[in-house]
Formats: sequence, structure tokens, C-alpha cells
Amino acid sequence: MSAHSPAATSTRLSDGRELIYFDDPGRPPRTTSPDARGLPGRAEPGEVRYDELSGDWIAVAAHRQSRTHLPPAEACPLCPSTSGNLSEIPAEDYDVVVFENRFPSLGPALAELPDSLPWGQSAPAAGRCEVVSFTSSHTGSFGGLPYGRARTVVEAWAHRTAALSALSGIRQVFPFENRGADIGVTLHHPHGQIYAYPYVTPRAAQLGARARRFYDESGGRATLLGALLDRERTAGERMVLDGTHFSAYVPFAARWPLEVHLVPHRHAADFADLTGEEKDELAEVYLRLLQAVDALYDTPTPYIAAWHQAPLDTVLRPAARFHLQLTSPRRAPDKLKFLAGSEAAMGAFITDTRPEQVAGRLRSALAGIPAAAAEPSTGRKARA
Repeated sequence: MSAHSPAATSTRLSDGRELIYFDDPGRPPRTTSPDARGLPGRAEPGEVRYDELSGDWIAVAAHRQSRTHLPPAEACPLCPSTSGNLSEIPAEDYDVVVFENRFPSLGPALAELPDSLPWGQSAPAAGRCEVVSFTSSHTGSFGGLPYGRARTVVEAWAHRTAALSALSGIRQVFPFENRGADIGVTLHHPHGQIYAYPYVTPRAAQLGARARRFYDESGGRATLLGALLDRERTAGERMVLDGTHFSAYVPFAARWPLEVHLVPHRHAADFADLTGEEKDELAEVYLRLLQAVDALYDTPTPYIAAWHQAPLDTVLRPAARFHLQLTSPRRAPDKLKFLAGSEAAMGAFITDTRPEQVAGRLRSALAGIPAAAAEPSTGRKARA
């Protein structure tokens, strides 16, 4: 059993938002400091509207137009607070921190959404949006974290998945990271986000319906993603890495110029469903995978790391398997794929690369990357 147990310490910011410190194992007990900014109380949530044409929910969050956009390092809201920069984190230093987003797309209200709404009516955008800062260092990336720090982030994802899943009205919990200006990030500091939706998102509903159909046809004995993983491992040509608990491959019908799926060998619903040993390996293989992606070009690769977790839906959840979908629009050193007519309007993807060749390049990159040092970062030398 894994012994990696970071300490979680909860506090409140001056406007009432929750902030949680996750300290690497071996750190002394944390003493929290008050948020000295004296922020005004939180605004009312935005709204959600129901699109009768598609059956999708649309969040209207016009207040996000005023959110912080690519500030200089000395004004970064994710760096530890100083006398000259009272940031979102009222501490001199930290390992990993999670806090409620000051400019949320959803929340802070919690409520049960109806199945639909009549045309012309809206409802409060219930839910919760959190920011996950991977390190106190302003520079770097997740792929550059030491193993112990990455393992602490995995534990934070599991902690927040369990906590958010228990909130009233939440139907899906989605951790993700947008990395790089080409993806549209608004902060350079290494970080990700977690959205707790009051509805099952369109993509999760689509994948979930197909997974449930396969599950039912197998008599509840097999899952669709598990079967696809078995096929990819047998074929081999699109495999990127094969571990004890997780394997990664470029899918046969990849949509993006660079797309990798990291899938557990065991059927697991979400981060909170993983064992300690699985979390240990996940931190290690995820680090190596990100390093391989960055080794493909001379400059850092923009990507979206999307952690697909089973929806909190009694029909879809039994058949939905936890996995990572890592994608990048980068199709060449100096070229990006933009979603234009066919993809954006019709959802009909046309890929610019052959999945087999992408997998081969990633395998070659991985060959030069050593396994991450599986030891907790218990001293300041291990900081990212």
C-alpha cells in the first residue's frame, strides 16, 4: 500500500472562498495566515440556458471578461503572497494548493438542475470551479515536477473528486489542464482546474451512452474502453507505453494531430477509485508522457490534459472508465490545427497526422527519458 499521504489544510479567503493546502509528506504542520486583501463578497452566479436544438446546457458567464489575463510574474495571483503582491495564496510558500476560482463559470451556488428549461428561461449556473496550482514556482510545467510533487497533485485530484462528487446537484467532476498560450491560457503559472458540473456534459453523455450499450451487450462483464485498450495492446503499433497498472496509446481514430489516451488496466470510475499503487504508477507514467510530448519539438508543446471521470449518473457510471485524453493542436513545429468548417460546425474531424507515426515518435522520445524517481519530495531541494 502506498504511504504517500499529503496533509490537507483548509482555510478561507477574505471573500469566503475555500482554499486547501496539500503539503508533501514529511512537512511540518501548516499554520495558515489570513487573506489581508479584504475582498468584497462573492457575486451572484451566472446563468445556464438550455439549447433545445441540441439538448445541451450553455453557461453564460459574462463576469469572466474581467478575469486576470497573463499578468507579469511580479503580479501573478498563483505565486505566494508578498508585501508587494497579495495573491490568491496568503502564504510564504506552498507545495500544492486548490482554491475556488474567483471568476467561476459555475457556482458558487449549488442546486439541482431540471432535465430542461423552456425557451426564454434560465437558471443560476450552479456548480463549483476550482484552481489547482501545482507548485509555488512561477515557471516550469507539470512535466518538470519531481515525482513526489506530482504524486501529491494526484492525491489532491482524488481528494477533490471525492469532495466535489458529494456536493448537492453535481453530476460530473472534470479535472483538466490547459497548457500554453496557443491553447488560450490566461496565467503562465503551472496550474490546472476542476469543474464540478450540475449536468452531464455533451461529450461525457455521448461517450457514456456508447459505453453503456457495450456494457449491456456484454452482460455487464466488459467495458468499451477496456476492450479498446486490449485491442491496442494486442496490435501494438499505436502503443506508447505499457505499465503494470496503466498503458498509453494513440487511438486508432485519433481526432487531433497529437492525441494520447492513458487508461487503467482495471475498471475504475475516477481518481478517488484508484488504489495507492495505481496512483503511484499514474504519477510516474504521466510525468514521462508529458516529457515525451515536450521532446517532440524544440519548444514546449501546447496541450489539453482532460481527465475523463465517470459521471455521477446511475445509468452511465457503471460502464464509464476513468482515463486521460491528452491532446495538442500542434501538427508541425510551426503549425497549429484550427477547428474550422468541418470540425467546428459539423463535428467531423479530419486529422493531419497518422496515429501510427505519432505513436512511433512518442516511443522514440520516451526511450531517452528515464523513469521518474519514485521518492517523496520531503525537502526544499525537491521543489519544482
